[in-house]
Amino acid sequence: MPSVLARLSISIAAVLLPSLAQAAELDGATLSPLWAVPFAGVLLSIALMPLAAPRFWHHHYGKVAAGWALLFLVPFALSFGAHAALAGLAHALLAEYLPFIVLIGALYTVAGGICVHGNLHGTPRLNTGILALGTVLASIMGTTGAAMLLIRPLLRANDNRRHVAHVVVFFIFLVANAGGALTPLGDPPLFLGFLKGVDFFWTLQHIHLETLFLCLSLLAIFYLVDRHYYLNREEELPAGQDPTPDSRDIRIEGKANFLLLAAVVGLVLMSGLWKPGISFDVLGTEVPLQSLVRDVALVGVALLSLLITPEGARVGNEFNWEPILEVGKLFAGIFLTIIPVIAMLRAGTDGAFAGVIHAVSDAAGRPIDGMYFWATGLLSSFLDNAPTYLVFFNTAGGDAATLMTRDASTLAAISAGAVFMGANTYIGNAPNLMVKAIAENRGVRMPSFFGYMLWSCGVLVPLFLAMTFLFFRL
Repeated sequence: MPSVLARLSISIAAVLLPSLAQAAELDGATLSPLWAVPFAGVLLSIALMPLAAPRFWHHHYGKVAAGWALLFLVPFALSFGAHAALAGLAHALLAEYLPFIVLIGALYTVAGGICVHGNLHGTPRLNTGILALGTVLASIMGTTGAAMLLIRPLLRANDNRRHVAHVVVFFIFLVANAGGALTPLGDPPLFLGFLKGVDFFWTLQHIHLETLFLCLSLLAIFYLVDRHYYLNREEELPAGQDPTPDSRDIRIEGKANFLLLAAVVGLVLMSGLWKPGISFDVLGTEVPLQSLVRDVALVGVALLSLLITPEGARVGNEFNWEPILEVGKLFAGIFLTIIPVIAMLRAGTDGAFAGVIHAVSDAAGRPIDGMYFWATGLLSSFLDNAPTYLVFFNTAGGDAATLMTRDASTLAAISAGAVFMGANTYIGNAPNLMVKAIAENRGVRMPSFFGYMLWSCGVLVPLFLAMTFLFFRL
């Protein structure tokens, strides 16, 4: 007989307000597309306001995101009741936003305590090597961990060059996105699949060729682009203007943080493998004990990093909290305003986005892998790629055993679309914005939202088209 603890569920909602217990599930079939307006407003604000009102945006982006969130929550409370609004807020906060921001914050803090002192010369060969190293590390320590570990040394190596933005753009393509495609540790969508029953090494076995094709193609293209700029006679600043002159004395400070990075990886794995059967119901949102333990422990790891890291390491990294604050504030608005969008997608053919669902199946109801790749990918470019992955995971049947075997090609298409196309925009994956913010803090003039999309459309989209014909059924 299961123990009492194994069946424990502390239902705060049932005790305080019984009507809240089931309110976290929103029926997307009843929603008008107008409910997506606040979400579109957040996206357009991120895209346009840095161009139209840069000073205002820099000082008030958090208020803008909060304004769009309130524009959703207040009408939602008036239409469906305060209890439904509270339940939706609790679900977005406890099930999605807090686990997301705690993990991102822990990786940012720990990786920010590892400083590579000294400086290498940012040649095309060195830059390509750093990008290749980060691509490999991304599936081991996550895209955020690998990006935060390597972006500062990469920027320092190239701070004597006039053209650096393209280096950061390809870094986002590879290290912050494509490199995380091989394990559940690499990117949140794959971790959600792992929690749903997908084997840990399934993605490594089934999309390694797609990942190899994309990453090798991007590394080759980057080398040619970087070499083009590097051979320009005026590319390098005069020796006296190099902020960090080259040095053969390369040393690493804050090495204890490598152990803390391993602890972060271990905690993520623990939350997927340990199933105590204990959960806490908060306003209709189930919080498993393993998730609670993971998040509390991750906060502890971040605090320990701050405590034990030598001050010189963070000073050498020019570490500050602005990048993680920007991600935290903007994604808080995104996670709230996305609630009705995800609900309408989950409603399938009964929801406002029925056309998207119809597009991924043929007349006989069989999945079209190429369409799953593009539908998952395009939505992941603008929505959070983790819930988008779940939407199409469920659309394809939702049974991990079946998807890993009979429908393996469909699950591969969903997985590849969610991870790879997160690189299409700055908001497709959280590390994208963090890398952009760090680069801008270092004086790099990064492309605007649409300027970045010119790069992704020019470089990534042709590769995605080639992958569609090479790997996925149309």
